[in-house]
Amino acid sequence: ATGVRREQLIGTDFSSYFTEPTKAQEGYLKVFEQGFVSDYPLTIRHKEGTFTDVLYNASTYKDKEGVVLGVFAAARDVTKQKRADTNLKKSLQEISGYKFALEESSIVAITNAAGIMNYVNDNFCKISKYTREELLGQDHRIVNSGYHPKEFMKDLWSKIQKGEIWRGEIKNKAKDGTLYWVDTTIVPFIDEQGKIYQFVAIRTEITAKKLLSQYVRSLIEASRDPLLVINILGQITDLNEATVNVTGKTREKLIGTDFKNYFTEPDKASKVYQEVFAKGFVVDYPLTITDHKLTDVLFNGAVYKDDKGNVQGAVIVARDITIQKRNEKELIEAKVFAELATGLAEEAKDKAESSVLVAEEAVKAKQQFLSNMSHEIRTPMNAIIGFTKVLLKTDFTAKQKEYLMAIKLSGDALIVLINDILDLAKVDAGKMTFESNPFKMLASITAMLHLFEPKINEKNLELVRTYDQRIPEVLMGDPVRLHQIILNLVSNAVKFTTHGQISVSVKLLSEDEEKVTLCFNVSDTGIGIPESQVMKIFENFQQASSGTARLYGGTGLGLAICKQLVETQGGTIQVVSKVGEGSSFIFTLSFKKTTEVAEFETIEEPLDPEGKNIKVLVVEDMALNQLLMKTILDDFGFERDIAANGRIAIEKLEAKSYDIVLMDLQMPEMNGFEATDYIRNVMNSKIPIIALTADVTTVDLAKCKAVGMNDYIAKPVDEKLLYNKIVSLVKKPSAVKFEKSIAAYPEDKLKIINLAHLSHRTKSNPVLMMQMISAYLEQTPTLISSMKQSFRDKDWKLLNASVHKMIPSFSIMGMSTDFERLARKIQEYSATQQQEDGISDMVLQLETICTQACRELEIEFHSIKNTHNDKGQD
Repeated sequence: ATGVRREQLIGTDFSSYFTEPTKAQEGYLKVFEQGFVSDYPLTIRHKEGTFTDVLYNASTYKDKEGVVLGVFAAARDVTKQKRADTNLKKSLQEISGYKFALEESSIVAITNAAGIMNYVNDNFCKISKYTREELLGQDHRIVNSGYHPKEFMKDLWSKIQKGEIWRGEIKNKAKDGTLYWVDTTIVPFIDEQGKIYQFVAIRTEITAKKLLSQYVRSLIEASRDPLLVINILGQITDLNEATVNVTGKTREKLIGTDFKNYFTEPDKASKVYQEVFAKGFVVDYPLTITDHKLTDVLFNGAVYKDDKGNVQGAVIVARDITIQKRNEKELIEAKVFAELATGLAEEAKDKAESSVLVAEEAVKAKQQFLSNMSHEIRTPMNAIIGFTKVLLKTDFTAKQKEYLMAIKLSGDALIVLINDILDLAKVDAGKMTFESNPFKMLASITAMLHLFEPKINEKNLELVRTYDQRIPEVLMGDPVRLHQIILNLVSNAVKFTTHGQISVSVKLLSEDEEKVTLCFNVSDTGIGIPESQVMKIFENFQQASSGTARLYGGTGLGLAICKQLVETQGGTIQVVSKVGEGSSFIFTLSFKKTTEVAEFETIEEPLDPEGKNIKVLVVEDMALNQLLMKTILDDFGFERDIAANGRIAIEKLEAKSYDIVLMDLQMPEMNGFEATDYIRNVMNSKIPIIALTADVTTVDLAKCKAVGMNDYIAKPVDEKLLYNKIVSLVKKPSAVKFEKSIAAYPEDKLKIINLAHLSHRTKSNPVLMMQMISAYLEQTPTLISSMKQSFRDKDWKLLNASVHKMIPSFSIMGMSTDFERLARKIQEYSATQQQEDGISDMVLQLETICTQACRELEIEFHSIKNTHNDKGQD
């Protein structure tokens, strides 16, 4: 290697025979420091100027006492190996169009055209655990693990034999049986005749990376819920098998597509990943995955970042709650069956208890009968009283007016009876609801007693009021029900007292940190109650004597209702009475304390001319409802304009000044919520806005308030309530109050339509009646067609909207509330897509009803038209 004779070498400096003497000195010093050195690279310089690359391996040797005497060193000639590596790099760089940088960590092997290895580098030996001598001359399959299918290896070999470069991941096996993964590039080398003469395989170990990838994949697939990985554009980059199962689409078809496309509400789905990237996470976001079936899920997600903290995408997991919903339903059914079985067992065991159950059912049947009959009687009674009021406004003789007044008084008395029966049925059936609102007790009772002052003065009675000043000014409770109790008791006291006084007192019984308990006492100096009747006085239809109703009137239900209202709220009521001296009705109720401010309670005022100059903008898309609102507002004497949707309303508001807006919620182009939001936030207008809606729900009311509406009124519109709301808001535009009562719809089961309500609304004006009927006949067939088509297309949103637009016209045309309930059931089913078979029957039924209504209205229209023409000729 040096070209120097042994005699000349012995005794000379070791480092002087290398191209880098300093590096050589460092090498042998390192041997003495640590006792050995392995594969230390140096280059020996021949005296003739040639060079030999070597790898030195050396270790110290010692005497018997352990003293280091010197170093044994062996140099392995690696010139050929380095030349091969250099040639390899050069060959790779010469391949046209192939860019590759051979790293020090690369694992390299070269085979001939038949796959026999004729070169391997040290890294190949190290990872395969074979020596170079064991590998050279062997078939490349010596490291084959058998992991890959035959098709995989066949495809690889076919490709490189065509002269194409192959790139992929291969699992190999080392000499000791351990398996390892390598990212492999195999490059075929072609000679001048176009034949392949060798293959160069360059590998990089990826075992750790592969194991991590498999670990991550196992975590992803371990989730039984759909899991998706999306990029910042909302495109799917990875997913698990559960996602494939729930969507019914393959992994290949899903990857690269938009996340939102697989949900019933794409816009809502878009908000999921937007919220994830905005907040970094999302929790329990409800969506419905759609394909051949609908799957309800709750989404939870979070972003993931690179090493520098940059957001790369988001991982979203959808928890399937379909089974949970089914389990809840099955649990309820199981509970019902269990309760039924228990009831049957108890019935068989004890006949006495069975008799009690039968008696209770009889009471419920009676209550249902009273409720149904009261509703049936109310419809014709409202017509009788209404037409009587109309007649009283016209010119009649004194005797005729006397007769009409007698009819009105009798009707009013009958309505009181009907209302009492309804209230009693509600209480007995457990359907009476109680509010909890802040109110001023003293102001509330004082306002009630003012109502009786004219009657008390008329009978020359004295009204004595006593109020305990220790009672907090504002309390939480139901002032309406309290009014009902006191009004019944004071009404009785006035009715049965001909001389003396009426006393009303309120005292504080007890008080703690949360509530107060009050004692109310309504006393009179009237006829009193016989001792034998005191225990029965609170029973239904009971009065002190058989002649009481004949002499004083009344239903015998007032006190029964009072008792139910008091006891249902946890209070007590009793009576102390003596015939000829008077009676005292004493009851106790508890009220919660509060720091809230009581809202001012408005009292309905009769229509007055003060608001005649009010300008109203009505925003309503249904022609029938437009005519109705015109009629009502004309009767008020208000100025009014009509806008068919929110966009037109905004144009009118920008062009003209109005005092108040009546805003329908569901309209084409721009609905009521969008229009109100624009008015408040773009126009910056504080004009009072009242929502008009036939579908009053808690969600709607909250949304109305959120966008800036001042109040709402339910359809069909109560004229007096509408008038008071308009006047109140125009006078006090800053007041924002949402009431919770919903007007009841009238019932009429005689036929599909009943034009009594329409006649009342239009003041029997034949022109207006014909206009409204024409509007109904024009809009209804279109809505029926839309309803049927949307059901066939399974367009649930359009089905819901079509049925929604039908509902307001039912009450206007006097159609039964049963039809409205039918329509609302279709809306509910269309929102949940449950019980589709049931929807089919109901859609057909609603179509039949509306078609029949159209036929009846066509007859009525021609009848009104002929009558009107005849009168015109007369």
